Amino acid sequence: MKSPLVEVDAQALQVEIDLIYAGTDNLAGKRIYQDPRCLLHRDAEACLRKASTLARQAGLRLRIFDAYRPPYAQYLLWEALPNPEYVRDPGLGSHHTRGVAVDLTLIDASGTALDMGTGFDDMREHSHQFFADLPAEVQRNRLLLLGIMLAAGFTYIDSEWWHYQLPDAEQYALIDDGSIRPAS
Repeated sequence: MKSPLVEVDAQALQVEIDLIYAGTDNLAGKRIYQDPRCLLHRDAEACLRKASTLARQAGLRLRIFDAYRPPYAQYLLWEALPNPEYVRDPGLGSHHTRGVAVDLTLIDASGTALDMGTGFDDMREHSHQFFADLPAEVQRNRLLLLGIMLAAGFTYIDSEWWHYQLPDAEQYALIDDGSIRPAS
């Protein structure tokens, strides 16, 4: 059976890919991905294409932090932070492991990330999508990202401003791409 995953082509989509879990500066504090390919389910990749076009219309681009996440990686993240508000229990299956979730932000023409009030994987209330006690500029930036992603066909979760997924994500099968192995 052919995998539903496709590689995100940064050049074709005019996005920047910075897979955080391919390095050590992440919530687990260790390199999780040995193979730093950015993969998504073909349905999510089609929506990402739309999001990239919309961002460019606003003079911005997307920077992708995470996309498809192999099951072993979900277990490592759960081990590092077993809090279902921020990391989905691998026993339930992550939407990243279905290939239908993407973590990202907006960057300007010089490659500088827009101020979203917190960094990626900042697992506290300040990172919640509609946290009110943030400057107006941060609120605008988050709402701009939200508008782009909703218009492109994604939906959001309340606890992470950077996380977007396809609607009805649970309907997609979990994917275990055996070609992707843990970092040693």
